[in-house]
Amino acid sequence: MSETFKTIARFQYSTEAQIIKGRLEADGINVFLCDNITIDTDPLVSNAIGGVKLKVLSSQVEEAQQILSSIKKYSTDDEGNNMNCPSCKGEKIVLISTIKDLKSLFAFIFALIGNLFVTVLPVYTKHKFKCEDCNYEFDTSA
Repeated sequence: MSETFKTIARFQYSTEAQIIKGRLEADGINVFLCDNITIDTDPLVSNAIGGVKLKVLSSQVEEAQQILSSIKKYSTDDEGNNMNCPSCKGEKIVLISTIKDLKSLFAFIFALIGNLFVTVLPVYTKHKFKCEDCNYEFDTSA
């Protein structure tokens, strides 16, 4: 009997998908990642091709979705407690990193140019937390 795979989740980066894949495989779910090598080779195409697709056998979709729903989707502090938004006290906090200022833009451009010449340059990125309830962005280092 031939079974097909069904996409149950999409991720921007393959590292996220690999972590979830390991969790599902630990529970006996057959998992296949699609487009992970393409995105590892050129991360800029991730949004264009729909990210890394996490696929499971059609017969295991419900079990895999139950496992996925048990995994915390939002940020936690070092003790494992849910983080709260300083503005609205919501718990839907996600980690974001973006190129927002001139310094990070130049670092990104130089890294791209450097990769053309097989030179590895550090890329400056700024990480913040964002509340999905009120869209407030904050930093915990202060």
